[in-house]
Amino acid sequence: MLFKRRQKLEFSERLRQAVWPRRGWSRSVRYVAKRLLRLSASPHAIAAGTAAGVFVSFSPFIGTHFIQAAILAWITRGNVIASALGTFIGNPLTFPFIWAGSFELGRWIIGGRGQSGEIDLSQGVFHHSFNALWPILKPMAVGGTILGIVAWLAVYFPLRRLVAATKKRRKDYFAGLSDQRKRARDVAQKEAEEEGRAAH
Repeated sequence: MLFKRRQKLEFSERLRQAVWPRRGWSRSVRYVAKRLLRLSASPHAIAAGTAAGVFVSFSPFIGTHFIQAAILAWITRGNVIASALGTFIGNPLTFPFIWAGSFELGRWIIGGRGQSGEIDLSQGVFHHSFNALWPILKPMAVGGTILGIVAWLAVYFPLRRLVAATKKRRKDYFAGLSDQRKRARDVAQKEAEEEGRAAH
C-alpha cells in the first residue's frame, strides 16, 4: 500500500469512521463524485460502472459487493473503478433502509412466505447455517433485485448525461486555453518579426 498508516486503527475507531467518516459524509460524497467525473473513461463506462455498484448495494450478500459490482460492470462494459465507487451508496447509514425495504418488498412479492426475522443472532450471523438464514435472505434478494434495477436506471441515465456534459465542458475549456496560447505565440512571433524588420 502506497500510503500506509504508521499506526493501525483500533476496531472502535474503524467502526466509528465506517459510520461517520473523519471528513464527514458531505465531503466524502463530493470526493467520490469528483473521482467519478475525473475518470478517463467514456460517459457510458462511468455511468454503467457506477450504476453497477449501486445495484449490488441492494444485495444482501455483503462482503461480495466489490466482486459483484466488478462482474456486472464488465458485463455492461462499465468502468470497474466506477463500480467500486458506486458501492459507496451502501453504507452503515443506508443499509438499514435498504435491507428493510428489500425484505418487505421481497416478502410481498413471494406471497408473504418469508420469515419475519426471528433468528437468534446473539452468537453472530455466521454461527447459523445458510439454510437457517435463507428464509430471510431469499426475500431480501428478491426485493433487492427489484430495487436495484430501479436504482440502476435512476443512476445510469442522469449520470451519463452529467458525465458527457462535464467532459465536453472540460474539453471546450482546454481547447480555449490552447487557442489562447496559440494566439499569444502568433502575436509574440509577429512582434518579433516587426522588431527585426525595424532593426534593419
